[in-house]
Amino acid sequence: MFNGKLNIVFGSLYLVVTAALGPYMVTRLLPQVDEAAKARQQALSQLQLAAQGGYENQETLEPMSDGEIARMVANALLRLNAWLNSRGQVDAVKGGAHAHGNLEALLNIAAGLVLLFMGSAPGWYRAATALAFVSGALLHSGALYLGTVFAKGWALALLGTGIGPLLVLLGLLLLGIGAALWLRPPAAG
Repeated sequence: MFNGKLNIVFGSLYLVVTAALGPYMVTRLLPQVDEAAKARQQALSQLQLAAQGGYENQETLEPMSDGEIARMVANALLRLNAWLNSRGQVDAVKGGAHAHGNLEALLNIAAGLVLLFMGSAPGWYRAATALAFVSGALLHSGALYLGTVFAKGWALALLGTGIGPLLVLLGLLLLGIGAALWLRPPAAG
């Protein structure tokens, strides 16, 4: 099982999950972004009309007070900030969990293929390498998914330990050393 097959199976299944979760996450967040965009546009339009009208009240044609102008500007800034924050959530999901999940799935597939050609490596070495990749993916991008998409704070605390990325790096190191020592091309046949 630790001859590379585990990583290929895990990586393939994890890639399906991470690829499928990408559109789900974005479409789940898009209504919030759209709502924030509409509120932002309305507030900025009102501010723009007021500025173009010389900050006169459109109904009474009297100059707006400093307080009215300040409230209008503050409202526009708050709506703009809410929209930026909602976009930030989408970007965090796309650039964080989704991108790292896909990458770590592909790394597992590639590592599994290399492990298949390291048959003369000790079993414990192949197992350690295989498990470093699987564990690293789950503790890194898996924690990102749980924390950013499903709002599980404990997962973000786990992510803060940095153990997931370190395990992926350890897997890469072990794979490189193992390839240098035991990688054999397939027999011609």
